[in-house]
Amino acid sequence: MTKKYDVYALGNALVDTEIEVSDAFLERMEIGKGLMTLVDEARQTELLTALADEAEPHKQVSGGSACNTVVAARYFGGSGYYACKVASDATGDIFVNDLTAAGVDTNMNGNRDSGISGKCLVMLTPDAERTMNTYLGISSEVSEKDLDEAAIAASRYVYLEGYLVSGEGSRAATVKLRQLAEKHGVKTSLTFSDPAMVQFFKDGLTEMLGDGVDLLFCNEAEATGFTDTDSVEAALEALKAVCRSAVITLGAKGALVWDGIDTHRIDPVEVKAVDTNGAGDLFAGAFLYAITHGHDFATAGKLASVASARLVTEFGPRLAAEDHLEIRKAVLGE
Repeated sequence: MTKKYDVYALGNALVDTEIEVSDAFLERMEIGKGLMTLVDEARQTELLTALADEAEPHKQVSGGSACNTVVAARYFGGSGYYACKVASDATGDIFVNDLTAAGVDTNMNGNRDSGISGKCLVMLTPDAERTMNTYLGISSEVSEKDLDEAAIAASRYVYLEGYLVSGEGSRAATVKLRQLAEKHGVKTSLTFSDPAMVQFFKDGLTEMLGDGVDLLFCNEAEATGFTDTDSVEAALEALKAVCRSAVITLGAKGALVWDGIDTHRIDPVEVKAVDTNGAGDLFAGAFLYAITHGHDFATAGKLASVASARLVTEFGPRLAAEDHLEIRKAVLGE
């Protein structure tokens, strides 16, 4: 059948607020640096109040890991669908409007349930590390009911967000999405999302992986943590048991890409980073765009490396739409 979507993703729907903080602030507020931590609404309000004396927020933008990935693939010239859950509130309106403006289809275009939409507080330290405290709100209720089997069947890849492992219903939804993709011959991909997900929910991630996904995305800490190894090379060997191809991002050291046969080292692009928020999401989006448009894994890795390097030089989890086309032309010549 003709494929309408390059990427169909399921993930948390969050509106991000970015703000610069000091390491001392993280220590004072007892916040685990470099991790995504789930908090309740009261804790997030407490942090926002404490942050009032630190700095002004940079901006509010619709986010969520898999959402950033689908939007990136769309901006490079692909097509995408994002399955999620937001409420019929102002925050939900921001999210859906941003997604629609980006040209991404979603299950949230119709009537939405009452409640509170998810919000993520992204705190940036001077070393460009990002620390996230997330109140999921109604996003924690995302479930199998939010899946669209026809849209899944009409996709080239499905993309599972590892953050969904923390909720019983959301984890079940990712497993169902993988199964539906397999039923319709759609390729499967999964991101581990965060070292904390690997540390605390390894069994759940293993359930999400099933008999193995076609493509696994992770960073070095996630790869070594999941496989209990002490090198990225050893981690890749161990990960081959749960995937048919893999991408391991290495930050300033580039990336390691295994296409199922050969391993490719992707050179880093040397830049001065100010904000790493969204870099892994963009890497995955660029990579998925490239491999669904006739490019090999080495070329996909190069496009993704250049794009994510550009992103970390500015604040925010996404590049402007026109930046994607400029990077695509520079790297792919198209």
